[in-house]
Amino acid sequence: MELMVRVPGSCGELLQGMKAGNPFLVTCPVGSYTTVRISDALSGIHGLGRKSLMALEKTLTSLGKEELPWGLCLESSLPRGKGMASSSADIAATVVAVALAFDYRTYPEEIMRMAASIEPTDGVFYPQVVCINHMNGDWLASYHGLPAFRISIFDTGGAVDTLRYHEQVKEDGENRSAEALALFEEGWQAQDEALIAEAAVMSALNNQSLLYKEGLEELLAFVRQHGALGINVAHSGTVIGVLWPEKFSDASLQLGTQMIRQRFPHLVLLMQTRLQGGGVQVAEGKCEEFVELFR
Repeated sequence: MELMVRVPGSCGELLQGMKAGNPFLVTCPVGSYTTVRISDALSGIHGLGRKSLMALEKTLTSLGKEELPWGLCLESSLPRGKGMASSSADIAATVVAVALAFDYRTYPEEIMRMAASIEPTDGVFYPQVVCINHMNGDWLASYHGLPAFRISIFDTGGAVDTLRYHEQVKEDGENRSAEALALFEEGWQAQDEALIAEAAVMSALNNQSLLYKEGLEELLAFVRQHGALGINVAHSGTVIGVLWPEKFSDASLQLGTQMIRQRFPHLVLLMQTRLQGGGVQVAEGKCEEFVELFR
């Protein structure tokens, strides 16, 4: 037995809020991953936190198994408590890896039900970018062919307990989140980078009344002066994404990012990446090349 499963994290969300009284979020998957390895060359369970341990136990129970007869190791390049979907990626990778080890193929809807029973969940394991109800796990829409924005991810500091945040914060149904979603879908249909980014900006500013990020408006004005289309945020986390055009050059990206770091020294650059599709990738046996599970 030799199996690896990986799931991407996110740069917060492109949008999050309420529509018709129901919560929603639009995912923002990026190229940083949680990877779970199951192997008969391993012994014991390593790297799982409380939530991924719950996912392991729930998956074994759903499969009618009492224990995992192989070793398991979870590794992640996603920082914790920042709003980068680390827990969602951990849970999804664990569920899929354990199920596949027992020759059972899970589907995104099953993963979502399992994940939502543990905590409010980001849908990074769905193919493409999706809109979901992160509280109950309902899938709402998929958006194929979004521009692969270049993203500079900055951390404002500290950490947020996502579960506690959603228990304590009641989202304001009177804000402009439904308007932001309509603008986003207009931009997606028109393949208009500027409209999509403007929708993300609207959602980020809406969220200031719920989880304030100091200097966000000043940062937005500054990055627009240096070629960025806008920003997005982790609505229940600490990160901010600066959204650059898909075809922004490497030189311009590095210059723009350097100027942000000089102007806002309290922000910590975590990574440079791109918006990509979500999903689950699998490598089996001695093959080290990952392939998409959901095509």
